[in-house]
Amino acid sequence: MISRPAVSAGSIPAGWILKPLKHNLRRLSDKGNGAGKVMALENIEGWTGKELETGSTFDGDGVKFQPDDLLFGKLRPYLAKVFLAREPGDAVGDLWALRPEPACDPKFMFYVLVNQMFIDVVNGSTNGAKMPRAEWSYVGAIGVPTPPHGDQIEIARFLDGETGRIDGLIEKKARFIALLKEKEKAAISRLVRRGLDRNAPTIDSGVDWRGRVPAHWVRGRMKDHFRQEKRQGYEDLTVLSVYREFGVIEKSSRDDNINKTPEDLSKYQLVNPNDLVINKMKAWQGSMGIAPMRGITSPDYVVMRPIGEHDPRYMHHYLRAQPMPWVYRLISNGIRTDQWRMEPEKFLGLPVYMPPIEEQRLIAERIDVELERIRGLISLTERSIDLLREKRAALITAAVTGKIDVRAAA
Repeated sequence: MISRPAVSAGSIPAGWILKPLKHNLRRLSDKGNGAGKVMALENIEGWTGKELETGSTFDGDGVKFQPDDLLFGKLRPYLAKVFLAREPGDAVGDLWALRPEPACDPKFMFYVLVNQMFIDVVNGSTNGAKMPRAEWSYVGAIGVPTPPHGDQIEIARFLDGETGRIDGLIEKKARFIALLKEKEKAAISRLVRRGLDRNAPTIDSGVDWRGRVPAHWVRGRMKDHFRQEKRQGYEDLTVLSVYREFGVIEKSSRDDNINKTPEDLSKYQLVNPNDLVINKMKAWQGSMGIAPMRGITSPDYVVMRPIGEHDPRYMHHYLRAQPMPWVYRLISNGIRTDQWRMEPEKFLGLPVYMPPIEEQRLIAERIDVELERIRGLISLTERSIDLLREKRAALITAAVTGKIDVRAAA
């Protein structure tokens, strides 16, 4: 007989029972008819159970569910994709549709399923490295502390109030971060387009998207500053990638890049410090930057070496600041937006107004100061959000395992 783990940190309160999950939730298998709401993994926010609108369409049969049924994401269960249905529909893809037994309160069972301790047990049982999936034969046998029905309702009501308050604080902090990021973009755009002296005389650039520029800045074109080169045969160097948020970085420094690096790197391109690297398929999203280090990058990218006099830090910010991504979109072409391509020749033909080199350096230094200040605030706010989420998770675990008396806490 195989021993199954239980979601319980020690003893449980008197009157509670440690029951296999399948005695509380029955797995559904009736095929849906597509007449109601269609729910997939991507429609569920992890840990909170909020519904996300994606606009995606799905093929194939789903499993029919009704109001008060629960959907649980069996693929990558560590994401805690759990949804409490309020209307009938079909669950498609890697979702289990589960129906609470009459003695189980649906909202309480939702909190049982998003309990960190339960998710950890489920995740520890999965098979597969890249696409781990849970098996109902195992998950259904996990023992979960189950209080009397009246206590379940009290616990769910308590958690609704407490998690709602915490979620409200998280939402406010997330809005604050969004405002800081917009302020960051606006500050960089103003500095690289108008300089440090707001009162400097200006002239009309003659370019609609450029507007007025400081009168002492010199007009040129991108081709005066960069020349495309494709240098291959440096496969022993570090692989670099281009991120819209960061510019050019070591690919291994991020774990969210789904593009697999091939074994044969002979066609990868050399990138030297201060080279410009462009993802021409995503240039219109701002996916480019000046490289701060030496390495190699995808043969599908465009690499340009510097030939004109410019400060690399200033140029890095200029090329990524508004409205430049919008300009790249104007000179890109393709059938679908996600396949738009910016050709290097069109990029090199773009006009550019440049301040004197020393002014470029001063502007870059001011940007660095602004970024340090704003990103410091963002980092502190993100940490406070993490702490709130940890508090939320701990509260749910304590409540559904009987470690706190919600009647006393209320």
